[in-house]
Amino acid sequence: MQTPREVVDSLLRGKKADRMGLVDSPWADTIAAWVQQGYPTRMVYKKVGDQRWRREDGRWEDVETAGEYEEPVPSWEHFGFDLVGIGPWFDIMPLRDYEEMVEETDAWDIRRNGAGAALKYWKHKSGTPEHIDFRMTSREVWERDYRPYLLTLDPERVDLKKMRKSAKDASKFPVWRHMGNMFVWELMRQSMGDVTMYQSLLLDPEWVHDYNRVYTQFYQAHFTYIFEQLGTPDGMWLYEDLGYRNGLFASPKVLSELIFPYYKEMIDFFHSYDLPVVLHTCGSTAQAMPLIIEAGFDAVNPMERKAKDNDPFVFAERYGDKLAFIGGLDARVFETNDKDIIRREVTAYTEGMKARGARVVFASDHSISPNTHYDSYLYAVQVYREHMLY
Repeated sequence: MQTPREVVDSLLRGKKADRMGLVDSPWADTIAAWVQQGYPTRMVYKKVGDQRWRREDGRWEDVETAGEYEEPVPSWEHFGFDLVGIGPWFDIMPLRDYEEMVEETDAWDIRRNGAGAALKYWKHKSGTPEHIDFRMTSREVWERDYRPYLLTLDPERVDLKKMRKSAKDASKFPVWRHMGNMFVWELMRQSMGDVTMYQSLLLDPEWVHDYNRVYTQFYQAHFTYIFEQLGTPDGMWLYEDLGYRNGLFASPKVLSELIFPYYKEMIDFFHSYDLPVVLHTCGSTAQAMPLIIEAGFDAVNPMERKAKDNDPFVFAERYGDKLAFIGGLDARVFETNDKDIIRREVTAYTEGMKARGARVVFASDHSISPNTHYDSYLYAVQVYREHMLY
């Protein structure tokens, strides 16, 4: 029987695998709720400056007094996931180590990042940050205030110590270890904001090209440094949400001209290190699938079922010879907390994908919310294991 690492490697490289893989991503709120339902924790010694877990809301905070603190067993370790992320941790904002507290309450805070964007973060619940204010509103601002800081390698941006520890912890298990980060699409959103970004895609495409060119070279320089210092992982992820529920955020034509050429450059760069590359992209991605394949991605995630035309069975039939699939099981199935429904849907999905010859890592089509009970997810994993063999 193949090890978890061998299973995922085979799936992503188009080789024969013994079984489907397994992975998922419960929210911090979910783990906190599950701890109350029997999810295991352990005591871990923490030094001053380390991060400790808060049982009340699942958030992490700085340790002020050294000692042993409770924290949940990592979900990948507890459930036996086949993939685990090991970073990278490096500052990708133009202004390194910059964070300005704009406003703070007991429930949330607004912080301005090193690209001039003010984002609102909730303190006691999970969720994407709310866009508040952006300073990078023109090419002139980009060129004057931010671009110059991205043109050279800066090792001080990279937290090698944290990455070494993460890789060491994961190396105790025979799992597929990956690094990953957002890239040019999500970076633009967290730099310019949606309004300036979408207008610039049409009105100032040369600025978009320049932004993407600078960041592509910035990523390549820093990943080269990371690989030289730490060695390579087993693969890479790029996190780029290109769609919403009813379609893509931009037309395939715009994406093909302004975004995907830089994806291809990064994929070619990672492939030169013999690293498979996974694209995580939420929303409706059906129209982008030909572009995803042409760029050279090895797998796609998560195939959000609530979004238009995201049918994993159709994707498997059309693109299964070129892509592996990570995800695709409607997370709302878990949220029913009905074992009959969970068994029916997990069985239908796993057997349906196998019948189509698909290379699959079993996962939900979105991260797992607190609406899913701990025993419901355990049961879903049990049913998956009954049907995982090819």
